[in-house]
Amino acid sequence: MIRAAVFPGQGSQSSGMLSDLAELHPSILPTFEQASEVLGYDVWDTVQNGTEEQLRQTEVTQPVMYVSSIALWRLWQTLELPVPEVMGGHSLGEYTAMTAAGAIGFAEGLKLVQLRGRLMASAVEPGVGGMAALIGMDDDTVVALCESLTTADAVVEAVNFNAPGQVVISGHLAALENACERAREKGARKAMMLPVSVPNHSSLMQGARDELAEAIDQAGFVMPSIPVIQNASATPPTDITALTDSLKAHVVSPVNWTGTVQKMKQLEVESMYEFGPGKVLTGLGKRIDKSIAGFPLETPALLEKAITSLNSEKSDVE
Repeated sequence: MIRAAVFPGQGSQSSGMLSDLAELHPSILPTFEQASEVLGYDVWDTVQNGTEEQLRQTEVTQPVMYVSSIALWRLWQTLELPVPEVMGGHSLGEYTAMTAAGAIGFAEGLKLVQLRGRLMASAVEPGVGGMAALIGMDDDTVVALCESLTTADAVVEAVNFNAPGQVVISGHLAALENACERAREKGARKAMMLPVSVPNHSSLMQGARDELAEAIDQAGFVMPSIPVIQNASATPPTDITALTDSLKAHVVSPVNWTGTVQKMKQLEVESMYEFGPGKVLTGLGKRIDKSIAGFPLETPALLEKAITSLNSEKSDVE
């Protein structure tokens, strides 16, 4: 049985996340304490008591999602559950996957994620950029639509290939609104602006990419002990240069999540475990390939369900 660990990105956060799990498994809390020392504020308090608006701020979301996911990963290890053979992460989740796979230390990865969030939040002026979701259009049609509408002053690009028929676009607000209108005319089931003030993964993030690239070079990455399928290439890196080049490109390149899950299927992955708040990646996985079983882990009941499934696998083998 080949298993994959996947780590979510922005959009899966919520106020009070992991509270029930921490009550049952207090070993989750030291990860938040360690993060608080690195970041200089109480991360657990932010996660438990921060408003939804606060948690949506990119410079806050990225560190708290990283910490929450690593806390779950460490709990998995404490419970001595099977180590997945493959990893992947959606957007900032790729940094979490790299940390879990031993490619970078926890504190070093957290500092990098904090910088990434700050740079992405400040890459464009407030009110200039954003993102939108198009549902019910194939990838090529969305790409062609964006290319036909993009001008020097009105950029709109396909940036998240989340699942067949589900693509997120990014760019200038006026261009996004125009693209949504045109998408509806072309038969999209839904075309809606997202509550995101940053044009993530678009060419408008070039300024963030340049400064982050310097930090990536200085972060001390090593090859992961577990293969991590990277977003930009939908393949595991072959060497450190490929790994860091992909992370640098990641800021201005699409998240190919469909390709990531398809690559996992090629590697004979049969089950996927979502280390982090929410069930977004589990849901996308079902849309991409129903043959891969998905297990979110954010609550005691969901964690127990995953453990029961693992025990069932063990019994079948024995």
